[in-house]
Amino acid sequence: MKRILLALTLAGPGLLLTPTLVRAQDVKPELNTAPPGTAPRPAQPAVRPAVPVPAPTDEPLPAPDVKPTPNSPSGLEFPKGTSAADQPKPVYKFFLYGNFNLGYSGENTIVGPIGQFSAGIGPSIGYRVTDKFALGPGISYTYNVFSFDGAPNLKRNTIGLKLFAQYIVYKQFFVHAEYEATKAESFDIILTSPTTASIVQLNRNYRTPLAGVGYRSELSDRFAADIVVLYNFNNGYSSDGTPLSPYGQPVIRFNLLYNLKWKARL
Repeated sequence: MKRILLALTLAGPGLLLTPTLVRAQDVKPELNTAPPGTAPRPAQPAVRPAVPVPAPTDEPLPAPDVKPTPNSPSGLEFPKGTSAADQPKPVYKFFLYGNFNLGYSGENTIVGPIGQFSAGIGPSIGYRVTDKFALGPGISYTYNVFSFDGAPNLKRNTIGLKLFAQYIVYKQFFVHAEYEATKAESFDIILTSPTTASIVQLNRNYRTPLAGVGYRSELSDRFAADIVVLYNFNNGYSSDGTPLSPYGQPVIRFNLLYNLKWKARL
C-alpha cells in the first residue's frame, strides 16, 4: 500500500504537465519562406460585389433641337469667333499712297484751240482716323504738253504739295477730295497784231481743288489698287488764253496703296 501511494505521489506533477506540453507542441511558429531581400506578400483584397449593368434597349436617342437659318442651312451653329469671317480685321493706321494720273482737255481761246495733255505721279502718306476715313499730305509732279493751232507743242513741268482726304461710302467705293498748291512752268500768249501772237514762257503758282469717286481692289492684307476719277474745279483758261490749272478735265488716277504699320483690331 505504501508503494502505491509513493508511486502516485511521484507521478502526479507529471500528469498535470502533460496536457500543457501537448498544447505547446501543437502551436508551431510560422516561418518566412520568401527569398532574402523581397517584400512580404501583400494581403489579398476583399472581393467587391459586381455592379449591375442595365440591359441595352432598341430605343433611339433623342434628336438634337436644331433649326435651319439662312446662314446655317443645317441648323448647326459654330461658336462665335471660330470662322475667319468672324475674326476682327487688322487696322493699319499708316499707309503709303502713290498715284499715276492722266488727263486731257481742249478749249477754244482768242488765239484758237489749245489742247493740254498731262501725266504725273503723286506719292503721299496717309493716316486712318477711323476704319473708313483717312487723310494725309503728299507731293506731286506733272508733265504737261500744250498743243496750239499752227504752232509747235510746248512741254512744261510742275511740282506741288497736296493734302487729300478719303471716305469709304460702301464696301470698296469711296469719295476722294484733294487740294494742291503747284509751282508750274507755264506760258502767256501775247497778241502782237490782230492776226499774230507770241508765246512767252514763265512760272506760275496754281491752286487746284479736285474731288471725285474711286473704287478699291484689295490685292492682299497689305496691298490695294485704286482707280479714281476726279473733277478739276479750276480747269480752263483765262481770257488771255493762259491755263488756270496744270491738269486737264477730268483727272484719272491709278493709285497703289501699301499699309505700313499694324495698330489694332476693331
